[in-house]
Parts: sequence; C-alpha cells; structure tokens
Amino acid sequence: MKTFSVILATLVATIAACASTPPPSAGLPADAFFAELRTLCGKAYTGRVKADTPRSANSPFAGKTLTMHVRECSSDTIRIPFHVGDDRSRTWVLTRTATGLRLKHDHRHRDGSDDKLTMYGGDTASPGTSMRQEFPVDAESIALFQREGSAASVTNTWAMELVPGKALVYALSRPGGRLFQVEFDLTRPVPPPPPPWGGK
Repeated sequence: MKTFSVILATLVATIAACASTPPPSAGLPADAFFAELRTLCGKAYTGRVKADTPRSANSPFAGKTLTMHVRECSSDTIRIPFHVGDDRSRTWVLTRTATGLRLKHDHRHRDGSDDKLTMYGGDTASPGTSMRQEFPVDAESIALFQREGSAASVTNTWAMELVPGKALVYALSRPGGRLFQVEFDLTRPVPPPPPPWGGK
C-alpha cells in the first residue's frame, strides 16, 4: 500500500509539473503578434499612406484605393495580398520561425509568373512586442537587390504594427530618413477583393 501511495504521489507531481510547464515558444511576443493577426483571417480593410518621406516621385500608391486582405492562414503562415487600385501583384507572406517571424514579399505579374524582384524580406532579429515586429533585410534579399540593380534596398527594414481592433501599419524604413507607411483601418471591414495575381 505504501508503494502504491509513493507511485501515486509521484504521478500527481509529474502531471502537475507538466501542466505548469509552457511549450518552448509560449510567451514570445512574436507568437502573440501572429495569433492576433490570425484573428483577422478572411477579412479585408482599406488603408491610406501615412508617411512617405522623402516623398516618392510618381508614387504608384498616389490616388489609389489601398486594400489588404488577410486571405490565407495556417498555424505557421499568413498570406496577405496588398492591392493597389487594380494592381494585385503584391502579397505579404508572414511565417513563424524557431525564433520569431519572417516577412517575405511575393510579387507576381498579371499572368501569375514571378516578378524579377520577389520573395525578398527578412527575419525578426529582436523579440519585438505583441504589437510590433521588425524585419531587417536578410542576406538572400541583399544579394537579390544587388543583382537586380536595387542598391538602395540593401539596408531596408520592414515592420508591422498591430493595434487590435483599431489599425495595422505596414512600414518600410532605411538609414538616411526613408520612411514609408500604410495604415489600415481595422474598425471597418470591406468586401474581400479578387484573388492576387497567381492566387487561386
């Protein structure tokens, strides 16, 4: 009987320890950010250019309806097409990694084929917060930019900032004062747009 009591006590202690031990990634700000973004899945929102410094000459965003659609979500990946007027070439691809998040930009032509500048971006290099994640340019993207003559982009940092129920801001910045931001109004969902070019 005494042996049984010892075994039972050990079993109870083991179960209690397991129940109180969080998964390896639990509590990471990136996980909280990703989970909050997933709650928007299936919804679309319009936005506005919040910052464009220095102002771009012949900006493709000027005077266009800007719409993001949180279109595809899994436990590890969120795909967000970003429509600029009738241009459906852009999709943000957010993926969970072992240490945080990765942001890539999937650019397509109207026929669905890859643009020469596509799948560039970077991984989070710091924990960030549950509301903001930053993505410094990665080595693969630097090589792509250099190969395709886009030298200014080799110092890019992208960011996403999410204020639940209020706004999502997508940003691009680089040393020297370049800042581009688009802010989407999460208080007013809009009808989902057509699929992005190359999407199903």
